[in-house]
Amino acid sequence: MRVIITAATVAEWMPCFLNINHLYTSESQRLKLQFHQSGIGMLAASHALTKLAIEDKPDLIIQAGIAGCYDSTMELGTVVAIKDETIGDLGVEEDGKWKDLFDMKLEKSSYHPFDKRKLPNQWLAKYNLLALPEYAGLTINEISTNQERINLLVKKYNPVIESMEGAALHYTARELNIPFLQIRSISNYVGERNKANWQMKTAIDNLNNTLIQYIEKLYQIV
Repeated sequence: MRVIITAATVAEWMPCFLNINHLYTSESQRLKLQFHQSGIGMLAASHALTKLAIEDKPDLIIQAGIAGCYDSTMELGTVVAIKDETIGDLGVEEDGKWKDLFDMKLEKSSYHPFDKRKLPNQWLAKYNLLALPEYAGLTINEISTNQERINLLVKKYNPVIESMEGAALHYTARELNIPFLQIRSISNYVGERNKANWQMKTAIDNLNNTLIQYIEKLYQIV
């Protein structure tokens, strides 16, 4: 089984890379693990993931990364799996309302790879091996800081997790029919720009500990 862990930046998976059992990256014939950097944002990630999928033909893509959270009751550092993704900045803000490409009749809401405006992970039940809590994701290229825009997005999509690359994975993998899993660790609450209140180290540590546990678990069943 060929498994690739991808992230926007190498810092998001480096602890796992340094501490993972080398059996998986060199010796094992059962599970071959590779690490990949996609770049930041939907554009870079979409290109990198498409190239990766075509050239390396993975059996499973795991996208890992830190993320913002719309729910301030969730503890920073919590690690979650993303059940579906929505693109949150493809459209127009008009008369105080956010209209996406489906509202604008530029795309059908259930035209593949979309399903009712979302990009769900149809492989989640099979590959959420650690039974991580599953939440809805929203992907944007511009980090949300304006409270009015945040309110519009929450009202329209009811997301829990915000990232800049999640939808790129879901879109690409669904189009190419490649199993995938998106794992995120909450580093901050959406809209909070005082980084003294962020928990970057905790989020990255928890994320990478989870990745190591996941690969160990996956190796047991392949």
